[in-house]
Amino acid sequence: MGASIAKELKNQSAENLLVALSGGVDSAVSARMLQNQGHEIAGVYVRTWEHEDDLLGDCPGAKDLADAEAVAALLDIPFQVANFIDFYEREVVRPMVSGYSSGITPNPDILCNRSMKFGALLDL
Repeated sequence: MGASIAKELKNQSAENLLVALSGGVDSAVSARMLQNQGHEIAGVYVRTWEHEDDLLGDCPGAKDLADAEAVAALLDIPFQVANFIDFYEREVVRPMVSGYSSGITPNPDILCNRSMKFGALLDL
């Protein structure tokens, strides 16, 4: 956690926070740390793909969602799923495909971070 973010959170006493839970360790530990600091938190899983099983043959998103739900249950926090499927396709997938078509090698993580993680997700 960046120093400025940590400082800002310390100045906020028990403020309600929404934590994006990916189903991974980092978001789970972050949620627990914020909870331990006295913050009231809720979890959100961001759905970015509709038919992962069609694309990958297996559906890792279903496992990630189940893991995120399990973390929320373990922490005893409210949990919701945010549908970002159309947004992700418009802001990340299409620009990435367009970049490849133009002969460049785009980085979809940068597109996702800018438009979703530090953009639309903050509006929830």
